[in-house]
Amino acid sequence: MNYTIVEGRDQIGAGEAERLLKMTYWADKRTTETIERSMRNSTCFGIRTGEDGMLVGFARVISDYATTWYLCDVIIDPAYQHQGLGKTLVSHIVSRFSGLRGILLTRDAHGLYEQYGFASSDGRAMTRNPDKGAGR
Repeated sequence: MNYTIVEGRDQIGAGEAERLLKMTYWADKRTTETIERSMRNSTCFGIRTGEDGMLVGFARVISDYATTWYLCDVIIDPAYQHQGLGKTLVSHIVSRFSGLRGILLTRDAHGLYEQYGFASSDGRAMTRNPDKGAGR
C-alpha cells in the first residue's frame, strides 16, 4: 500500500480527524468544537493513502518540546488496520520526539507501544524514557 505521513494541522482537516475519532471508544462523543480546539493546541500527524489521499490514520502530540510529550488519539481506520500503519505512525512520532520523555494512556494497545520503548506503570499509563530505542 502506498501512503504518506503528514504532519501539522494544515495537512489534516478537522472533519477528517473527526471521522476517525468518532470510530473510537474514547473520543466518539467529542464535539466538533472540542476536536478542533484539541487540534489547534497539538501537533497533529496523519497517514494518507497514496491512491486517493484519504486520511486513514491520525494522532496528536502535546509537548513542551523540552522535556515531555504526551501521545493521544492514535487511530487507524478499521478498514486499514493490520497493515502496519499504526506501527508506521507511532514509529514516526517516537523518532520525532526521541530526546524527550513520552507519556500515553491506553487500555488495550500495550503490545504496540512496548515495541517503541514504552512501559506500563499502572496497567493503563505508559511512559518512555528519552534514551529508549525505537521499535524494530
